Amino acid sequence: MPTARPTTMDSPVITTTDLRKVYRSRDREVTALDGVDLTVREGEVYGVVGRSGAGKSTLIRCVNLLERPTSGTVEVAGRDLTALAGRSDRAPAALRAARAGIGMVFQHFNLLSSRTVQDNVELPLEILGVSGRERSRRARDLLDLVGLSDKAGAYPAQLSGGQKQRVGIARALAGKPKVLLSDEATSALDPETTRSVLELLRDLNRQLGLTVLLITHEMDVVKAVCDSAALMKGGRVVESGTVAELLATPGSELADELFPVGGLPSGPDSTVVDLTFHGDSATRPVISQLARTYNVDVSILGAAMETFEGRQIGRMRIELPGRFEDNVVPIGFLREQGLQVDIAATAEQPAAVAR
Repeated sequence: MPTARPTTMDSPVITTTDLRKVYRSRDREVTALDGVDLTVREGEVYGVVGRSGAGKSTLIRCVNLLERPTSGTVEVAGRDLTALAGRSDRAPAALRAARAGIGMVFQHFNLLSSRTVQDNVELPLEILGVSGRERSRRARDLLDLVGLSDKAGAYPAQLSGGQKQRVGIARALAGKPKVLLSDEATSALDPETTRSVLELLRDLNRQLGLTVLLITHEMDVVKAVCDSAALMKGGRVVESGTVAELLATPGSELADELFPVGGLPSGPDSTVVDLTFHGDSATRPVISQLARTYNVDVSILGAAMETFEGRQIGRMRIELPGRFEDNVVPIGFLREQGLQVDIAATAEQPAAVAR
C-alpha cells in the first residue's frame, strides 16, 4: 500500500485510531469501518474520497459521534469524544459541549422550511441558550460572511441550491467551531455552484482558521480545495498524505485519479515513462531539451497539468524508442532535471502500461 510521508503541518486536530463500526441485524453484520486511522492537522482542508459504500459517510458521522463507533477512539481538539460518549450521567452534557466546537454541513441542506434563512442560522444558538439579541447579531454577521445578507427574511423554498448550502454553512458556523465537517456538501450542486461553494469553504478556512474535513466521491473537489487527502476502500483508508506528497509517491492511486495520464505505446519496442513535475521543472522545456540533447524521438502519450496552491504540478506519460537499457542515459537526464521518473512499461513488460 503506497503511503506518503507524514505531513509536517501543525498539530493534529482530528485523530481517529483503529476506528471500527459494525452494523448488526438479526441475520447479518456489515463492517462499515475497519480499523480507520486518520490524522487531520490544524488549518488543513482534508478530503476523504472513495466510491459509494467505501465508509466515508460513516466515518464523518463517527467523528462527531452522530454514529457511535463499535470500537476505537475519536479525538477532536485534544478531547476523546468516545470517552465522553460513555454511560455516566455527566457524559451526554460533556459530549454536547464538545460538539459545540464542531460544525456540520449536510448534503441535502437540512433546512427547516417553516423558518426564514435567519431563523435557520439562529437555530443552533437557540439550542445553546444564546440570548435573542446576540443570536440575531451573530446570524446577520454569518449571512454577510457567506454572501447572503440580503436573504435573511427569505424562506428556503425561495433559494437556489447553492444559496441553501450557503445557509447550511452559516448555520454550521453559528457556534464558532474550530472544526467544520462537510458531508458531500457539493454533490447535489451543478459544477459552477460547486466551484463557488468550494471557494467559500477555502476562504472560511483561511479567514477563520477553520480545520475542514470533507468527504466526497469527486476527485475534482479534492483537486480544487484540499491540502491533504485519503482514499477509502471497503471501510479502510488505503492511502493518505498531502496532495503534493501523493503526487510524489510511486504507485499512488490517488495521484493517478487526480492527474490521469493514461496512454498505450505505439509499438512493442519502446519504453514508457511516467514523469511528475514539481516546482520549477513544471515550467521548463525539459522534454524538448531531452529530444535535442540526445536526438531522441519523444512521443507524449498523455499529460495533465494543474495549478495547486500557486504552483504548477503535473504528470506526463512519454514513450521513448528502444528497450530500457537503450534509454538509461535519457532517463538519467530527466531525473537530473528534478523530475520524478517511474518506468510504466518496457519492451519486456508491456502489460504494465495498463495501470
